[in-house]
Amino acid sequence: MSIQVYGIPNCGTCKKAFAWLQNNNIEYEFINTKENPPSKDIIANWVKALSSKPMRNTSGQSYRALGEEKKSWTDEQWIEAFSQDAMLLKRPLFVKDGNGVLVGFREKEEVIKEKLELY
Repeated sequence: MSIQVYGIPNCGTCKKAFAWLQNNNIEYEFINTKENPPSKDIIANWVKALSSKPMRNTSGQSYRALGEEKKSWTDEQWIEAFSQDAMLLKRPLFVKDGNGVLVGFREKEEVIKEKLELY
């Protein structure tokens, strides 16, 4: 089983996720999206699995800077935007065996375990 967590080290929500993973003895690989932004193909796979809406970091400056037209963007336009600026991606983004399975870290613990297939 291979879990990758995409995010940035100083993100509070990422830190919560890392602590939870460590407390549950779950091995994971952290990928800093600032230093190693995901490719457009990888992002397209995530959008196919999760859709673009939950992947949007709506509280970030990059998102606010996009303007009103972002509200009517297609998934393809979001894939392009995410690939140009990884700060538009909501964090953390969990990937298991290459597939996007969970974005953010606000779900109940049972839901997180289910999405990460930890049962």
